[in-house]
Amino acid sequence: MTSTEPSHASETRQEEILARARTTGRVSVTDLAPDLGVSVETIRRDLKVLADRGVVERVYGGAVALESGSFETSLEFRAGRDVDEKHRIARAALQHRHGAETIYIDEGTMPQFLAEELFGQGPATVITPSLPVATRLSADPELTVIVLGGRVRTITRGVVDQWATRMLNDLVIDLAYIGANGISREQGLTTQDPSVAAVKRTAIERSRRRIFFGAHTKFGASSLCRFAGVRDFELLITGIELPASEARRFAALGPRVVRA
Repeated sequence: MTSTEPSHASETRQEEILARARTTGRVSVTDLAPDLGVSVETIRRDLKVLADRGVVERVYGGAVALESGSFETSLEFRAGRDVDEKHRIARAALQHRHGAETIYIDEGTMPQFLAEELFGQGPATVITPSLPVATRLSADPELTVIVLGGRVRTITRGVVDQWATRMLNDLVIDLAYIGANGISREQGLTTQDPSVAAVKRTAIERSRRRIFFGAHTKFGASSLCRFAGVRDFELLITGIELPASEARRFAALGPRVVRA
């Protein structure tokens, strides 16, 4: 952006960049510059503005869209990010099963990594709102898989609404593995969709033990709907990418924090 460029021109271009990032998950500086008829330096300045607004994250060669109260990235895009970290978190999460026989596995990408780790690990009853998790684990002959009923959300292929919460209210669960779009010391655990929040809240209420597991990028973030407090969990499991100082701040609220 030059000093003589009208502000509305840069704002319009930045909105176009954000729209593309939210459609594809990631945008490239070298692709955007010719498409939008400006220099690479201008695109970099635009991305800095968007990053300062908290709607994108700068990465090498471009930027990726960040989730917000009104925007949620696709399951496929999330599954391709922080893969090594998610494998480590899933393995650590399963190590804290401690003999639980009835296990709730949440919807989202991290639960799919956990499902891979749980496969072939012996008998258990798994309750889940996640169709991908249920599909994967239903192939294990030692597992009994219970899928919650209700409306399927296209973006996550998770089941929500009152049918799901009614089923959960009739169950007693040993251990719940819960994810979130954000976890902060001030706001607790949050997600974008009220119907998702209701299912998570009910699963937490019906479970004897609760473990949060999620990538380090979830920490310090918050979204529209709060469904739990940090103190509701015995354990928070994330990657070593979360600074130790930040882990200590969360641990001061009550749960143990594991950096895998």
